[in-house]
Amino acid sequence: MALFDKSHSIFMVMISFYSLYTIFSSVLDVSNAVQETSTSGSAGVDGFWPLAPKHVIINNTVQSKQTLNVHCKSSEDDLGLIHIPWNQTWGFKFHVNVFKTTKFRCHFTWGIGESHEFNIFTVARDDDNFGDYEVCKVCIWEVGRDNKGKAMCRVNRDELNHPVCFPWDDKAIL
Repeated sequence: MALFDKSHSIFMVMISFYSLYTIFSSVLDVSNAVQETSTSGSAGVDGFWPLAPKHVIINNTVQSKQTLNVHCKSSEDDLGLIHIPWNQTWGFKFHVNVFKTTKFRCHFTWGIGESHEFNIFTVARDDDNFGDYEVCKVCIWEVGRDNKGKAMCRVNRDELNHPVCFPWDDKAIL
């Protein structure tokens, strides 16, 4: 009987640790970069919570209709070099870290000599309910939509005609 109690206790502890491991690994996991074509969800209360799930989608709308080469990384993750054909999208998913300091920076190149950098996700801009811009759960970016010095436009999937555009931040650091 004592052996059964000891085995039963060990089994329960193992189940508890496995459950905690499963929960934390799914919450803290940054997904590998995958091709994405659909979007779902939008702004909400995400800006209040650390570990909020996010989905960044990059749409190649460069004026020259060339393939867009993108290399995105954060201080913890490097998503590698991705090639996005003109008028196609690519995206990646992640969770905002506990300290709400998550930032992804991307380097964009296309054509002959076009090379720019942009912070594609920052908590201050994209996940702050008290910030200047709407919180996005799905952050959709069009690269090269505007050629008047503001080539990075974040669009709301429900209002594609009213983007919020930003200049390149080539001199910013991660």
